Amino acid sequence: MWKKSELRAAPAPLEGPVVGTITGGTVIWFVLFLAQLPFYGWYADHGHAWFVWTCLAGGGLGLLGVWYVRRRDAAIKRDAAARQTAAPAANGA
Repeated sequence: MWKKSELRAAPAPLEGPVVGTITGGTVIWFVLFLAQLPFYGWYADHGHAWFVWTCLAGGGLGLLGVWYVRRRDAAIKRDAAARQTAAPAANGA
C-alpha cells in the first residue's frame, strides 16, 4: 500500500523574519500577562490563576527564543561571509 508522503518531495523550509516573529509573539505574551494582572484576584477565586502565569511563562520562554534566533541568524551570516571569502581564494589558487 502506498503512503501519501510518497507522492511528492517535501518542500524547502520557509525562511522569513524569524527574529521579528518571535519578538512579536513575546511582546503579545507579556501584554496578555499585564492585561490580566489587575484581575488576578478574580482568576484566583475561580481557579484560573494559571491563565496569568501561563502568559508570564510564555513571555519568559519567548525571551529565550529571541536570544536563540538572534544567535542563529548571526551564525548563519558569519557562515555565509566565511564561505564568500573562502570561495574567491579557492578559485584564484
